[in-house]
Amino acid sequence: MIKKYENYKKSGVEWLGEIPEHWKASKLKWLSNIYAGGTPSTMIDKYWENGNIPWLNSGTVNQKRITIASNYITEEALNNSSTKWVPKGSLLMALAGQGKTKGIVAILDIDATCNQSMAAIVPNNIRINNEFLYFWLDSNYDRIRGLAGTELRDGLNLQIVGDIFCPMPPISEQTQIANFLDYQITIIDDLIGQKEKLIDLLQEKRQAIINESVTRGLNPDAKMKDSGIEWLGEVPEHWNFVKLRYLNNKIGSGVTPKGGAEVYVEEGVIFVRSQNVHFDGLRLDDVVKIEPETHEKMSGSKVHYNDVLLNITGASIGRCCVVDINEEMNVNQHVCIIRPNERIKSDYLNLVLQSTIGQTQIRLGITGGNREGLNFEAIKDFIILLPDVDTQLNILNNTNELIAQIRELESKSILLINNLKDYRQSLISEAVTGKIDVRDWKPGNN
Repeated sequence: MIKKYENYKKSGVEWLGEIPEHWKASKLKWLSNIYAGGTPSTMIDKYWENGNIPWLNSGTVNQKRITIASNYITEEALNNSSTKWVPKGSLLMALAGQGKTKGIVAILDIDATCNQSMAAIVPNNIRINNEFLYFWLDSNYDRIRGLAGTELRDGLNLQIVGDIFCPMPPISEQTQIANFLDYQITIIDDLIGQKEKLIDLLQEKRQAIINESVTRGLNPDAKMKDSGIEWLGEVPEHWNFVKLRYLNNKIGSGVTPKGGAEVYVEEGVIFVRSQNVHFDGLRLDDVVKIEPETHEKMSGSKVHYNDVLLNITGASIGRCCVVDINEEMNVNQHVCIIRPNERIKSDYLNLVLQSTIGQTQIRLGITGGNREGLNFEAIKDFIILLPDVDTQLNILNNTNELIAQIRELESKSILLINNLKDYRQSLISEAVTGKIDVRDWKPGNN
């Protein structure tokens, strides 16, 4: 049974609050040797050819426990640059970097060198346990990033890192806390991994259901015929092959209004971008809006209820969904509007586009090199395996019920994963700040 300490005192440090009475606090620069690395000249090939000295860039901190080098340099490169050896067991913190990299801390599991955008933190093992220190710094990632300033381009520096206050239980207690967290986090991460694997299996099951529905139908005894398409195989005998150009009233996309982000407003008409289009529907938590006047000027790309939206450029090419919100909307040039006619139901077309039939044709239709995408002619030439409307409705009713069950299981798994992650973060914070006393803890005594 985990308990609290008997007596606490004010630490005098905002991040720490109250700490156990026998704990101390100290700045990181008094507990470790902190220095930055360097980058050998990339203009000198012999510094980088056939090297055997591991060299790390800022992105390697995302490994959390660094075992793989970014590159290898030669002894000559080491001697003729400002990079330095960082011993195994040290911590590395990204001082700068793209996205969320800045402020991430990692433990070095190999002897290595690093670039100038990383702080090497070599703990004084008599005063601070490296694993305990890692948990403390990692649990304060957001606060540490904030020390650099509010702008994304603002970086940390060695002085800022050195001035970070750290809790200091007795060294034996630090080791016990680190062992406790290692053990508990391994259990938590294993549970998270199991749930993530379950989600992968559920998504595979969902895809299999969709593929079976739009290529085989619901009648297992239906007569089949050779489709003549190698990747499709046999299909129901009474189903037709129809090009999408004959099944729609509109295929087209919009534009980004002149002025870029400056035209977006707080209140107005929903302006759909590719990040809003997902296989499970429109996600409008990150939506932007445009003035009604702008919407009217872009009348050719107005979105209607029951339209099918398909992403046609970028990393999300092929994501699609049905518009199930009866509200004024418009789209930019990265999203294609497909407005089905009476021969095919919107939800059924969406199902086909999500299936192997649709996604294979989407991949085959991509053109354009560095700015690859789908053009409207390629989309119009998509071959749709088409049953009659009544059969489409039966397939939809059956498939939607099964998919709803799968999504419910996915949602429960995602919720549990988020709860486990929150619990893990809370457990780390409580242990390294002394909110819980784990001195008597033993493995298996949870």
